[in-house]
Amino acid sequence: MRYRRHLPLRSTDQNLDLQHDALKAAGCEKTFADVISGAKASRPGLDKALEQLRVGDILVVWKLDRLGRSVKNLIAFTEQLHETGIGFRSLTDQIDTTTPAGRFFFHVMASLAQMERELTIERTHAGLEAARKNGRPPGRKRIMTHRKIAAARQLLAQGTSAADVAHNIGVSIPTLYRWIPATER
Repeated sequence: MRYRRHLPLRSTDQNLDLQHDALKAAGCEKTFADVISGAKASRPGLDKALEQLRVGDILVVWKLDRLGRSVKNLIAFTEQLHETGIGFRSLTDQIDTTTPAGRFFFHVMASLAQMERELTIERTHAGLEAARKNGRPPGRKRIMTHRKIAAARQLLAQGTSAADVAHNIGVSIPTLYRWIPATER
């Protein structure tokens, strides 16, 4: 029998008893827990579980959202496990990558994630093109307008300090220096 490891991730306001009971019933030998959001990148419990996993082990979670929030990240994570010879199971989601059907399900999810990514890129490009056609340059609106630059140059020419000029026109000193180099002052 393969060794099974488990990581019940949870928010700080949940009780782990339900998760531990389900994992024990599933035959998990070791459990690890994090008391932080599954959306966080650094999780000590998950890191410790991953350090102890060996080829042939199965990482079991109570539910997919205990492991992460993004489908893209979940798929990448399970692919990484698969490449290292480690299985993955989610009890409540009925996913088991140690079976052909489980791996197929993840490939379908990966295809959907890829299509979603490509559609997002396509929509972004279309939006940028529409903005250009309507005379709006893409990107963030500039803080330094022509009027602010002229006012800043005038104040600097009168001997006002750069800090006071930046404060008066509502920008940071580095922004002021970016728009009015020292050679122009």
